[in-house]
Amino acid sequence: MTRPYAVLAALALATALTLPHPAAAEEKTAIFAGGCFWCVEADFDKVPGVLDTVSGYAGGETQNPTYRNYSSGGHREVVKIDFDDTKVSYKQLADILLRTVDPTDPNGQFCDRGKSYSTAIYALDAEQKAAAEKAKQEANAVLGGKVVTPVLGPVTFWPAEDYHQNYYRSDEHILTRFGFVTKADAYNGYREGCGRDQRVKEVWGEMAFSGLVK
Repeated sequence: MTRPYAVLAALALATALTLPHPAAAEEKTAIFAGGCFWCVEADFDKVPGVLDTVSGYAGGETQNPTYRNYSSGGHREVVKIDFDDTKVSYKQLADILLRTVDPTDPNGQFCDRGKSYSTAIYALDAEQKAAAEKAKQEANAVLGGKVVTPVLGPVTFWPAEDYHQNYYRSDEHILTRFGFVTKADAYNGYREGCGRDQRVKEVWGEMAFSGLVK
């Protein structure tokens, strides 16, 4: 190697050693309750950086809850969200949750009533708790202190039955009050009929999460 090329190679190596390296991706998990878990799953699947969503149950006293008994066991419908924290932060996810629900309603969400459909953020560690509390504080500032969504501690997540997963995009046909339709069509009819998006717009106005709410 001639001297000029050797100098250039040395400079290139020195530059590479001094430039900051991008943060390594780390998969993390959030557990949110936002009413119907089909809807929460559908909303968060659209968020860049979200890797996977699973509908389930959490927050109650019983073991191995099912769709038939989770409510009587004190559980909420929840979604476990796995995400790449180099693309979306936990704080951003908490912000999105609060802006895709009615966080001022303590008794359920939209047409679904009762604790099992109420909102909650289950912080899995101290860092998540601080971020969730900050998101709630900022939402309270916008909504005049009316946010009732609790920030709770770690819980055991119980996945829901397979037929609930990815319900909003399934092409499986089922018999419903909308007729013999795909799960996706049944979901769309339910979401519209339940008034979810309309109520979110009423609560948040232009601050509703625009990427999810029509």
